[in-house]
Amino acid sequence: MKKFQFPNPFTVLYIIIILSAIATFLMPAGSFSTLSYDAGNFLIEGKENTVSLKASQSVLDSLNLKMELSKFEEGKIRKPVSIPNTYAEMESSPQGLMAIVYAPIKGIYESIDIILFVLIIGGFIGVFTASGAFDRGLSSLSEKMKGREKWLIVAVMVLVAIGGTTFGMQEETIAFYPILVPIFLAAGYDLIVPVGALYGGSCIGLMGAMINPFETIIASDAAGVSWTLGIYSRLAMFILGGIVVITYVLRYAERVKKDPKQSLLYNMDIKQPFSALKKSEQAEKLNLKTQLLLVLFGLTFVIMVYGVSSLGWWFEEMTALFLVSALFLGLIIRLGENAFVNAFIAGAKDLLGVALIIGVARGITIVMNDGQISGTILNYASNMVSGVDGLVFLPVLMLVFFVLAFFISSSSGLALVSMPIMGALANVVGVPTEEIVNAYVFGFGLMMFITPAGIILPSLSMVNVPYNVWLKFVWRPMLMMAVIGMAILAVGYLV
Repeated sequence: MKKFQFPNPFTVLYIIIILSAIATFLMPAGSFSTLSYDAGNFLIEGKENTVSLKASQSVLDSLNLKMELSKFEEGKIRKPVSIPNTYAEMESSPQGLMAIVYAPIKGIYESIDIILFVLIIGGFIGVFTASGAFDRGLSSLSEKMKGREKWLIVAVMVLVAIGGTTFGMQEETIAFYPILVPIFLAAGYDLIVPVGALYGGSCIGLMGAMINPFETIIASDAAGVSWTLGIYSRLAMFILGGIVVITYVLRYAERVKKDPKQSLLYNMDIKQPFSALKKSEQAEKLNLKTQLLLVLFGLTFVIMVYGVSSLGWWFEEMTALFLVSALFLGLIIRLGENAFVNAFIAGAKDLLGVALIIGVARGITIVMNDGQISGTILNYASNMVSGVDGLVFLPVLMLVFFVLAFFISSSSGLALVSMPIMGALANVVGVPTEEIVNAYVFGFGLMMFITPAGIILPSLSMVNVPYNVWLKFVWRPMLMMAVIGMAILAVGYLV
């Protein structure tokens, strides 16, 4: 009897798209009225019509939106915001066969910025690999870290977690797999370890997001409280959650290094991604040209992180950076025109599957939005928690945000859709509004460990690790993180 094999990531996403389409037949369509800002006016879009009003603080107050007008005027809130107590059922809009067919195509259109970013990174890596400096640099680093690889795991996770808590670093981690995978494999670890280090580190930062503008600050603005309130609870989540996840990844890595049979991938036929380090290269001294190439390579990533965190860069600027760096690499190593193009295309081709997964994943959200069931799900969620009070409310709300994040995997999107609704419950239930923001941050960050609509499937595709193996690896630290999050919320309520 043939052994069951877990479906390919594309199959998993298509199944979820189909289930989402079926849900549009079973659930009533509905939505909340939304408010958006346009050149000094508020556009209020309801079930029947759209009303334009001169933007003022009194309009926000009358709609029970606890936001400052300046946030709209300064461009800090750009997406439509849900208006509390305005949910209305709409004419059903079931998504049929053609919607299922079009969903991944529309998803690719809407995700073209990150898809192009991934492909250009692939081309950049391809050109750098063609120089030979990649292998020599990795071998040199591996030799210097020999016997101390576990500290590299710690350093990577701490740095990525800091990136996550400050500017929402997650998609950017995709660029680092080609660097870390060969080093970790040479150290005796398996392919789960680099995902645990990079993706796990980013999730630590997202779940303990202290000043992330795309998550914490925009959620606080939408709820009408200062982002500085509740920051100590998020700091506690960042530290305690970081200790849990880093310790878990370290223990697993050392266990696999000591006994490869302990690997969750043991006896699985998995193709190794990226070039393995060769023993003959480990004694090779780095010449001046190689050192120059390595400096340019490393500087590219430093500029990327600085640009995103300090200059407001996003995918357009990051993509341009890697393209320009690839051109500089080609000039330094004196690749001919044809050789450069071939190396660039070969590198991009290696990440084509990853890029397409990102687009297909976006198709899930498109089906639910076109079927008008996202608002219905949010209404169900708010009604469910509105009857809960006191100490139980915040942990339950965290789980509600955990579920909502499966359907809306954008941190800013979920914040602007849900926080005005959930934030309005604070006075009714008698809990501090900042703790509702923390419940959102903890719940959203927890779902990011596993949601197929996020970056986990592209990350796993980078290293050829099956999704079910990742679930088997990550459920324990997730459970511990959930308990820690609920405990912190309970303390925040009592204090």
